[in-house]
Formats: sequence, structure tokens, C-alpha cells
Amino acid sequence: MTQGDKITVEGLTLAYGDLLVQRDLDFSVKQGEVKVIMGGSGCGKSTLLKHMIGLERARAGRILYDGEPFDPDDARDAAAARRRFGVLFQGGALWSSMTVGENIALPLEQYTRLRPEEIREAVAFKLSLVGLAGIESRYPSELSGGMRKRAGLARAIALDPEILFFDEPSAGLDPLSSRRLDDLILELRDALGATIVVVTHELASIFAIADSALFLDAESKTALCEGPPELLRDDPSIDRKVRAFLRRGEA
Repeated sequence: MTQGDKITVEGLTLAYGDLLVQRDLDFSVKQGEVKVIMGGSGCGKSTLLKHMIGLERARAGRILYDGEPFDPDDARDAAAARRRFGVLFQGGALWSSMTVGENIALPLEQYTRLRPEEIREAVAFKLSLVGLAGIESRYPSELSGGMRKRAGLARAIALDPEILFFDEPSAGLDPLSSRRLDDLILELRDALGATIVVVTHELASIFAIADSALFLDAESKTALCEGPPELLRDDPSIDRKVRAFLRRGEA
């Protein structure tokens, strides 16, 4: 770990039974950085994110937040750490039986002592931050795909988290909606001072938002390289597989 590291991953091995997903992962995420975890389908990007937020247990290695080991098996430790996280899953993962306002209020009701009127004010403010002011009474089924993603993001930032995790945030969105979401991610990073980890394979998003990117390889089952995506694309010393991934669509 070096000074300024918000997240440190050391010797992490991910596996399900005899199925090895990734091995010997070592990387860090600096305070205020946008780190993209990228790679082809089946390389373990989303699996790594699940381990980072404690939904899965690593076969070996450890994850540290601000230099402190994260133990998802320690209920108190896990609850305290997750209080600092905000997570946007694919599709937004909103409760369909609850209104948008009720979805965003849920973590505030569970983890704070705010009065109902204060929660209503916080919900309205979070929705305004993501460009969805005034839709508290609508249900997720009444929203477009892009609006559901932004509503999910409003819920993810409900508790003003220090760290935001995004799992394929642009999946299913048209290019314009995807670009708007990328812009929103950067705006929230600046407004909240949050550290952000994004799982994606979308080239436009990678180059738009990433300060640094980590490439996971499905064949070797480990990380091939880490660095600014433009450098990884253009440096001839970088593994050809990585450069080919970042040059998709070029003539």
C-alpha cells in the first residue's frame, strides 16, 4: 500500500470450487480515482467486484480499505465497511414494488436516524443530482432504461458514500444515454469526492471516465496490465491482447 491508496488488493485469488476465475491479483485504487476493471466476457470482472464489496469470499489474498483489511465474515466490520460503499448493479436493481422515492429512501431509513421529512428532502436532493427531480412517486416500470440507471445511481449515493462501485453501468443503453451516464459519473466523483470502481467492456466509457484501467484476461486468469487506457492502447510494449481489446473498431 502507498500513501493515497483508498483500496488495496493483495494476492487475490477468485474461485468457485475447482473453477479458477482469477489469480494473484495485485492493484490499488487511489483516493478520488476512477478505476476501470475491463476485459472480455467471462474474465471475472463482475466476480471481482462482488469480492470487493463482500458478496463473495476470496480463495486467497485480501482487500484493504484505507489500509485496514476488509473481512466480510466479520458482521460488524462488514456492516461498517458497506456503510461507506454505494453500488450500482446492472439494470439499476430497483425494487419494482416500491416507488423511486421509496427505493432511494430505503438505505436512509435503515442506516440513519433522519426524520421522515429529512429523508424526503434527501431523496429529492439525490434525484436532482442525477437529473431526475420530481419523479419520487413513479415506479421503476414507468422509467426508461437510462432513467432507471440514474435512479439506481441516486440510491447508490443516498448515504454519501466514500466509494462507488458500478457493474456495467452502460449495459443496455443507447450511445447518447451512455455518454450522459459517463458524464454524470464524473460529475458525482467531483461533487462527492468519491473513489469509483467501474466494471465495463464499453470502449467509449473506458476512454471517457478511466484514470486507470486493469485488464483481466480469461485465458491466463490473471491481470495482464494496469494503467491509463490511452497508454495501454498505444504503448507497443503492452501485451498485444490488451491493445487489440482497446483498438476494437479501428480501421
